[in-house]
Amino acid sequence: MGLVRPRLTDFYNISLTQEEVDFAIPFLDEDIPLYVDPFLLWKSPSMQDNSLHTAITNSFNNLGYLLEKGREKEAIDILIRGSECSEVGLGVSKTKRGARIGEKTAHNILSLFKEIPQINKRGFVHFEEIQLFVDQISKDRISDISSNFLKSFLIDYTMEQCEKHSIPMVKTKIENLYEYRSNKFVSEDGVYLPHNPETNESVLLVPKRWLRLIPWISYEDYFNGYFIKEVENKDIKSRVEVLNYNRRNYDMVQTYVKEKERMQTDCKNDPLFKPIPVLSAKRKLSTILKLPTGKTDNADRKFEDHTCQLMASLLYPHLDFAAEQSRTDTGVLIRDLIFYNNRSFDFLKDIYDDYESRQIVMELKNVAKVERDHINQLNRYLNNQFGRFGIIITRNPLPKAIFKNTIDLWAGQRKCIIALTDEDISMMVSVFESKQRLPIEVIKKKYIEFMRACPS
Repeated sequence: MGLVRPRLTDFYNISLTQEEVDFAIPFLDEDIPLYVDPFLLWKSPSMQDNSLHTAITNSFNNLGYLLEKGREKEAIDILIRGSECSEVGLGVSKTKRGARIGEKTAHNILSLFKEIPQINKRGFVHFEEIQLFVDQISKDRISDISSNFLKSFLIDYTMEQCEKHSIPMVKTKIENLYEYRSNKFVSEDGVYLPHNPETNESVLLVPKRWLRLIPWISYEDYFNGYFIKEVENKDIKSRVEVLNYNRRNYDMVQTYVKEKERMQTDCKNDPLFKPIPVLSAKRKLSTILKLPTGKTDNADRKFEDHTCQLMASLLYPHLDFAAEQSRTDTGVLIRDLIFYNNRSFDFLKDIYDDYESRQIVMELKNVAKVERDHINQLNRYLNNQFGRFGIIITRNPLPKAIFKNTIDLWAGQRKCIIALTDEDISMMVSVFESKQRLPIEVIKKKYIEFMRACPS
């Protein structure tokens, strides 16, 4: 495909912004760095989410029942099979495929039903507590186990969202589907789901409202925010020592969990992207405007860093930020911003139609005067991968000769390069603050001015 961090919607050429859909749009070649947090389902005002949390909890507690009935091998098999869910594409894997837990870790988890009397008697209310007792268990495992126990719902949800947004689906066979009636993993044929063209694996869509960077109940939160304050024995420092202490002192873990339940109103899902507030935008602009041109005192790097953060927020939600990347062009290191062109604005649709721009590249230049080489560098980058539209973000207006160079480039190759200056960025921040207009309209204005200068 050639795109930077391509998403499922990009492959199918579907115009959707992340803001307007209920689910996290999956990447094709890497995971989304968020996780399903079952606590969000527990505290949700939705009866459906509450019921799904009950289903997760009952499914997990059934492992204790199997253990009690002497069916340990069956419980271990369920736990191992449920420990990885590649279809949801959540986490930090660069390969879209993780590994399941081993038998030793599964034994350690199941031992909680035997060793801790309160769990043996009542089971778990929040199974993510296992992070506080078992090594090698963290947010990715909690997310995958939750997703596998919810897979039946996620299949229905995915089909519904695909039909709603015209995302193609193919007939497939699901090998690892948890069935509540039998409390077993089964296979099901004839299921229609979207597929990842990079891996040929099925894709499951996950509601954004379930996703967090760190589970509400987590080892790090417990240790830093509770354990070190409450435990007088300061010799307990290593993770394994803490986990063993927790097994012997379950009441303390229960107190922590009850405290997290009382604080549930503070538990909110984490968005895939969060724009900076107006005050931060104004501060970043102020810093940029005070920077000298060139590389003195790392001015070029500071210009790039502040501009990256500023532009990603100013253009959201009309342009979803894809990535920032560095490239080398004839020995010169160049910093770029890449945005998905969601065609969510009339100007963006024109750019897509006229220049085949599926992604928009913005090149950052902290120079006093843009030169012909700078234009040529960006020009070489405008190809089938990004289309024929690009933006240079620099400090001052283009010199007349360089502006004529961009006009000639349009006349000869139908490539469009426009420049955003300090003045333009200032205007974008101003409308961002006033909320009377949209920052992207400043780019539209620059494009219209450019087209008026082009030969008819």
